Amino acid sequence: MTHQPEDNALVALLPLLTGTSDNPLAQVLTVLLNAAMKHEWEKHIGAAPYERTEERNGQSNGYKVRSLSTRLGKLNLSVPQVRGSEEPFHPQSLDAALLSEKALKVALAEMYVQGVSTRRVSAVLESLCGTSISSMTVSRASAELDEVLKRWRNRPLGGIPYLQCDAIWVKIRQDGLVRDAAVLIASGVNEEGKRSLLGVSVSASESELHWRSFFESLVARGLRGVRLITSDDHSGIRAARRAVFGGVAWQRCQFHLQQNAQSYVPKEEMKREVASKIRSISTASDLVTAQGLLKMAVKEYEKTAPKLSLWMESAIAEGLAVLSLPETQRRVLRTTDGLKRVNKELRRRFRVVGSFVSESSCLRLASAVLMEISDGWETGKVYLTMEKLEA
Repeated sequence: MTHQPEDNALVALLPLLTGTSDNPLAQVLTVLLNAAMKHEWEKHIGAAPYERTEERNGQSNGYKVRSLSTRLGKLNLSVPQVRGSEEPFHPQSLDAALLSEKALKVALAEMYVQGVSTRRVSAVLESLCGTSISSMTVSRASAELDEVLKRWRNRPLGGIPYLQCDAIWVKIRQDGLVRDAAVLIASGVNEEGKRSLLGVSVSASESELHWRSFFESLVARGLRGVRLITSDDHSGIRAARRAVFGGVAWQRCQFHLQQNAQSYVPKEEMKREVASKIRSISTASDLVTAQGLLKMAVKEYEKTAPKLSLWMESAIAEGLAVLSLPETQRRVLRTTDGLKRVNKELRRRFRVVGSFVSESSCLRLASAVLMEISDGWETGKVYLTMEKLEA
């Protein structure tokens, strides 16, 4: 007579369904995962329990207990073991449980980054999962996250025609003092028109040295083919850009140019007029037209606003490089607005922390936020229609 296996999974679920279990959700998940792994085990060896067949691929070797802490609570899983099989057996059902545990560890690491004490982390975890966690586990989870973020920061780059850079300032505690540190960010549009966040760096060092080191790290990772760099006129970026990307066209952010111009306007009633003129220059149909309009504006303000005239002659010219590109590409490359939205999200997350305990803790949180944003960009729609650059 053929052996009829008993449906142990259904039997095990009965007390859970009748409300006699202390933690029904965790136990239901345990039963279902154990049943799924057992089903995978049967498919792997090609035979049901107690079934004899020539096609059988290996023998049962008992079970190995695996404990996992998940958002539903602690799961005690029974992982089937196989011996004598041509290929090693690894149940895919277990990967789902491991993914849940990984998500929990990432959440723990982020709490750690944001300065939540181990005691509070344990309290939060106990309320969510019914179990506590040690400071060693929190530190280990943080180290695991650090390794993932490090790989992301060091991943190889390729052809990036358009590079955008920006920086924000944060507070970091060093030697008992709170110091300012710069967070440098770079994004790029690749040859297929998809954008991504290329890298991030945190340092309280001199501006030029920091920018140069950051640019050199991008090049060392394989960054090539840069045709245009868009950024604000950050301290130190000019010298660093020339040293690393000599000969690459620079587009000074037109939004910041408008803001900078206001400090050179001598009268309040002139501000709207000046802003309109700068806008007409920046959005001209071509470079020659823009240069003509700029020359007229410089001459017009020579007597009424001499400081403005001198500033416009040099600064506005630095914001016209984008006019050599196809019109379809100018709008998103004339400013660093795309990075401004990224910076806004970073500031929102940094505000919770206040001042960081070290540069590495700031880099950890910044990297986690940027990696998440970049993943969304890379899997989303094409950001920019790429056309052949004009000579």
